[in-house]
Amino acid sequence: MKRVYGVIGIGAKMANWNADFTGRPKSTNSGEIFGSDKALKYPMKKMWENEGKKVLFIKSWKTDKKENSVSIVPNKLAERYELLFGEIDKKDTKIILENLFRAVDVKNFGATFAEEGQNISITGAVQFGQGFNKFKNTTIEIQDILSPFADSKAEEKGKEAKQSTLGTKITVNEAHYFYGFGINPRNYDEYKEILGADFKGYTEEDYQEFKRVATVSATAFNTNSKFGCENEFALFIECKDDETYLPDLSNYVKFDSRTREIDLVEIEEIINGKFDKAEVYFNPFKVGVKTHFDKYNIFTKEKLQA
Repeated sequence: MKRVYGVIGIGAKMANWNADFTGRPKSTNSGEIFGSDKALKYPMKKMWENEGKKVLFIKSWKTDKKENSVSIVPNKLAERYELLFGEIDKKDTKIILENLFRAVDVKNFGATFAEEGQNISITGAVQFGQGFNKFKNTTIEIQDILSPFADSKAEEKGKEAKQSTLGTKITVNEAHYFYGFGINPRNYDEYKEILGADFKGYTEEDYQEFKRVATVSATAFNTNSKFGCENEFALFIECKDDETYLPDLSNYVKFDSRTREIDLVEIEEIINGKFDKAEVYFNPFKVGVKTHFDKYNIFTKEKLQA
């Protein structure tokens, strides 16, 4: 397969797509709200894991038994590897590489595997930028939440706990994040020589699997803070050859905050004549799209009238 470029759009309404350590939506020093690439990858990984596929770089847990207590702690990288593939053969890098590429997240996003005797770095075929919010009227909403339980900190201070504890839930009223991405299958060419004929690199089947989760995984990932975050837009541009190099296309997406229309005219001008196929998937009930590309319903995948 050839290079692919595109944009993934996530809509958030009374939700918090990607919080910083204070609980507020991530933002730059100038106040621009954005989501990290990790926030976009995690729902994809979680969807693959729920479907029974091998996912290496995701948190999993083990029980840690000590003399008088039992705690639950995250697995280390080596322990997660052994859960999926069995004991690490630290003397055989080829086997470790083969197993790493069996993990669907590594096949797409790459990996850094630094364990005793091994230091493997794989640059992923799929690379994301940061997803900036293009909605002009975003405000941050802070809700007070009353707990049904007494304040334990009061008892720690020797006071009677007469009040329930208070918490907060921080969301945005509305935001629309746009992530640019690129897929370069040639990132894995060097591994074809190492792993032999059985390793096909990043294939059309890998791309179609990425494309599937890229249009639905955020919608499927309904945690408390993520409920209200949905896949609302995705653009996939399949290039004619491996010599086509495009910039981060999310920079050229125009978003009308009044009409909620996504304008792709500048992208059409940039890629004019350089692509084999261009497809737009979107939620026609939430946003409009101004484009000459083929358009599809992001839920049903049915083609929409021009």
